[in-house]
Amino acid sequence: MPTRHLIVDGMNVIGSRPDGWWRDRRGAMRSLVEMLASHAASGDEDVIVVFDGRPFELDGEEAVGVEVIFASRAGRNAADDDIVALVERAERPGSIRVVTSDDELARRVGALGPQVMGAGAFRRELAATEASSRESR
Repeated sequence: MPTRHLIVDGMNVIGSRPDGWWRDRRGAMRSLVEMLASHAASGDEDVIVVFDGRPFELDGEEAVGVEVIFASRAGRNAADDDIVALVERAERPGSIRVVTSDDELARRVGALGPQVMGAGAFRRELAATEASSRESR
């Protein structure tokens, strides 16, 4: 049973690399969830990803081990506010790691106790997990 929790600012992580994600926003979201599922399978963290935008169904296996949340409202900072609320409701905020490169969100959640990790560093961690997973197959 995981002892740590990972909360990912989904669109912030997706938007951290200009790889054409804006041409297929849903595809980029699915791809991130797939990477997070691989990360969840290899680690000791519960994984939650919070996205802006309208909810849509992810295909079955993509989300195994990952809780996908769409912002509870539309508008500026909607996902950020939901991430802060998740941290505020947590029994042990110190067991949470929040991934974002949004300075204001990092400040808001950091004041509550979680570790904050930038999107670039987290992408490197995901890439290492993927490489390790491929080697073990």
